Amino acid sequence: MHDLRPIGYVLGILIAGLGAAMLVPLGADLLAGDDHWLTFLECAVLTATTGGALALACANGLGRGLSLQQAFLVTTGVWVALPLFGALPFMLGAPGAGFTDAMFEAVSGMTTTGATVFFGLDVLPRGTNLWRGILQWLGGLGIIVLAMVFLPVMKVGGMQYFRSEAFDTLGKVLPRALDIAAALLQVYILLTVACGITYFALGMTGLEAAVHALATIATGGFSTSDLSFARFGQALHFAGAVFMFLAGLPFIRFVQLMGGSAWPLLRDVQVRAYLRWTLYALAMIYAHRVLVGGADPVESFAGVVFNTVSIFSGTGFGTENVEAWGSFPFVILIVVGMIGACTASTGCSIKVFRYLILIEAIKAQVRRIHAPSRVVPLRLEGRPVGEDVVASVILLFTAFILGFGVLSVLLSMTGLQFKTAVTAAWTALFNIGPAFGPEVGATGAMHSFPAAAKWLMIAGMLLGRLEMLAVLVLFMPRFWRG
Repeated sequence: MHDLRPIGYVLGILIAGLGAAMLVPLGADLLAGDDHWLTFLECAVLTATTGGALALACANGLGRGLSLQQAFLVTTGVWVALPLFGALPFMLGAPGAGFTDAMFEAVSGMTTTGATVFFGLDVLPRGTNLWRGILQWLGGLGIIVLAMVFLPVMKVGGMQYFRSEAFDTLGKVLPRALDIAAALLQVYILLTVACGITYFALGMTGLEAAVHALATIATGGFSTSDLSFARFGQALHFAGAVFMFLAGLPFIRFVQLMGGSAWPLLRDVQVRAYLRWTLYALAMIYAHRVLVGGADPVESFAGVVFNTVSIFSGTGFGTENVEAWGSFPFVILIVVGMIGACTASTGCSIKVFRYLILIEAIKAQVRRIHAPSRVVPLRLEGRPVGEDVVASVILLFTAFILGFGVLSVLLSMTGLQFKTAVTAAWTALFNIGPAFGPEVGATGAMHSFPAAAKWLMIAGMLLGRLEMLAVLVLFMPRFWRG
């Protein structure tokens, strides 16, 4: 029988921390003179009290350490428990959502998917919109950092948590998990502040700049307006594209950059591939829009850059209807969404690093076919790649592709039309944000989806954020016997 007390202690601390975070939107509503602050006070007290009680009840399990099974339970439990409490303000206050819609919004926020069932965002209380941004910011990297602060105390190495969170740092760059947590948090905060100041300087209000900065650096996509970034001018579109791209880079490299070493960032093979593939996608979509679609070369440039980077990074902000660009650009956007940003970034999806491994594995296999007796070592960035790494990457690809197909079919069975079902599965499993089809509202909201479809998307978002295997392994009896 596995001891659940260490798991309960970590979850309790994080839940209490989530309750403390509710004081921020409480303050925003209070300053605005909105009585909605009472809702956040109620939710903060309830959440912090529950988390504190859970932590106290399980505190006697400290010092025993976590087994591998318990570490995976913590990883999954964080992403299930926190949205449950994060949904409370949406149910008890504005917009007064039911449990399904509130849970959908909270899970979408915490997983940084950015899909929404809410509309009328422009008239929501300031605190509610700010809370949506905070959920995404916490889900982007904050939750990982917070968890890593507590896991070393419980004798679980931070690198083990990185492994269960599918972070690949390409080597041990800092000596201790606590050092990694502190450095990542510092980078995360600095990028968020820089993004918020830039947005404010270019014309956003204080609330708009804060919420969009939180969502941008988390590659989340929640906006304060139904129009998303279409509400703002081209200067903000270009600024948003820059920060979304930066948020898709490995944060470990920013830590090294702050330490005075730019070489690891410049020589990182996945950073170069991410930049190169982004430019390829931009060039193909822009050329098609201008040469085939007849779009104005100047007017269309900002839209192509912003929306392509948004989907590639998994952020999900939008400035226009990308379906209107034509089938070829739309397919490219679907593909880049399934690639995603770099590992060790706030981006989701499969990620560039794993595609590089897959490409090298295919090349090695082709060489073996031509010369069966030849030994072909698989290397990436000059480093050997073990067979176990290749096997895990191929297994992950298989899980994502099968999961995408199964989720698409299940969503179709709820009554959604084919295009809606496929793009809803795509946006949920790869944590991208927008979906397309007749059932998607004019604002991009999915409020008209059947309840069954929303719960399927909730499951897909969680599976995608935890990268499938970290959840599926929990259902294997052999794993629990190990």
